[in-house]
Amino acid sequence: MKILFIGDIVGKPGRKAVREILPQIISRYQIGFVIANCENAAGGFGVTRDIVEELYQSRIDVLTSGNHIWDKKEIVEFIEDYETLLRPANYPEGSPGRGSVVMPAPSGGHVGVLNLAGRIFMQPLDCPFRTAEREIEKLRKKVKIIIVDIHAEATSEKKALGWFLDGRVSAVLGTHTHVQTADEKILPGGTAYITDVGMAGPFNSVIGLKKDDVLRRFLTQIPNKFNVAKDDVWLQGVVLDVDGSSGKSLEIEKLSVKMKDLREDWGF
Repeated sequence: MKILFIGDIVGKPGRKAVREILPQIISRYQIGFVIANCENAAGGFGVTRDIVEELYQSRIDVLTSGNHIWDKKEIVEFIEDYETLLRPANYPEGSPGRGSVVMPAPSGGHVGVLNLAGRIFMQPLDCPFRTAEREIEKLRKKVKIIIVDIHAEATSEKKALGWFLDGRVSAVLGTHTHVQTADEKILPGGTAYITDVGMAGPFNSVIGLKKDDVLRRFLTQIPNKFNVAKDDVWLQGVVLDVDGSSGKSLEIEKLSVKMKDLREDWGF
């Protein structure tokens, strides 16, 4: 099965990239299942119900998230309404929403998705390693293909989780830093890994936000509003080729597609 994972979707430019580029990616790579991280989709911080619906209409099957999932307070009112809108599974017991899901793929078969958050330089959540063990044990009773989104700051934590889960899941894919890394590989046990899949959003920016806003914060250390940038929009992610019978990944390929180059480079 071919599975596409799209990096953090940042604001309106990122959503536009998804709308315009995703259909061509699905066609070109014969994608059978699409996952995307949505925690920055509403103005760079959080997600709203309307945007969740918009992303589903763009042919995304499962939405993952991270530490910004709660930024729009109304999320608490509707997160339970969407089985395929995930928050990290290692939030404390009693938190609204769910951290994993098993869904049928439009092309046939089923895919399990597990969302985790790191703890280094982030919130002091439950242990992502122990949470992963517990959740994967449940998922493996239902499905062979399991994709893990580890939303974390520290490269070491993501790398460690990749090795920890090698052979037990199909892929461990890093999100949160918005900068696509060059370390994609298939680990010895058949787990695809990359430290960060990148983002869908404006590259003339600081990780999707207007440069002047971010520089002002760094220079003054005074809180100020961050706004989403607009220019030089790309969609980044990875395409996985996963063996449906074993759940092992056969290939991982990075994607980095610029909106205005789509027609010229791909012939659309």
